[in-house]
Amino acid sequence: MKAVVLAAGYATRLYPLTENKPKCLLEVDGVTILDRLLEQLNAIDSLEEIVLVTNARFFEQLNSWKKYGRSRVPLTILNDQTTSNDNRLGAVGDLDLAVRQANITADILLLASDNLFEQSLSSFVDFAQSKKESVAIAVYDLGDPAKASKKFGVIEAAPSGEVLGFEEKPEKPKSSLIGMGVYYFPAKTLPLVRQYLATKDAGDAPGFYVRWLLGSLKIFSFLFKGLWYDIGDLKSLEEANRIFKTQK
Repeated sequence: MKAVVLAAGYATRLYPLTENKPKCLLEVDGVTILDRLLEQLNAIDSLEEIVLVTNARFFEQLNSWKKYGRSRVPLTILNDQTTSNDNRLGAVGDLDLAVRQANITADILLLASDNLFEQSLSSFVDFAQSKKESVAIAVYDLGDPAKASKKFGVIEAAPSGEVLGFEEKPEKPKSSLIGMGVYYFPAKTLPLVRQYLATKDAGDAPGFYVRWLLGSLKIFSFLFKGLWYDIGDLKSLEEANRIFKTQK
């Protein structure tokens, strides 16, 4: 199994902090978001490699970060050659780039680089691998569907965890379960990424890809518990800093 970490966004909602720094290198209570994620990844026994996709603006900064040698497994940093929101490839485009440039033929654990969560990734991986060749997605329960309106991908799931529906940022969510930006894609699904991107209305968010897959594959959800923060704006960054400081 290999991990693909998506870090090629430009995080305009966090300006001025992210005008000249990737979001994943912002600190929460003195530790970068990326280092917190790497700690989670390093605890997964079956992980063979980490492939991090960034853009031309932040490639050198992340290469400098890599030199500290924090990863116990090989870490590859790819430059998707984009320079702004106007020419970005999007999350699914960067996944495709990672598969091709890193010659990935194994199962993929796909992660956004701006996630902070308490529950171990190992438990999610164990669950995903128990489902054999099905796709698995990590979900979080906001407790109220209205809180997800226009903000998150919303999942409808059966009691077994099987995903029945997925909507990307709906105005009127049918569920309080949201996607966390953590996915497990079996190796057999990798050729489907290119097929999806070739479709007429392919959206760049992973949720659109997952919804497209629903017609042909079984997809299971795994509920994460404990703290979770999607660092999307200054308010969420400030809140995460406050909470993590009080946990010491």
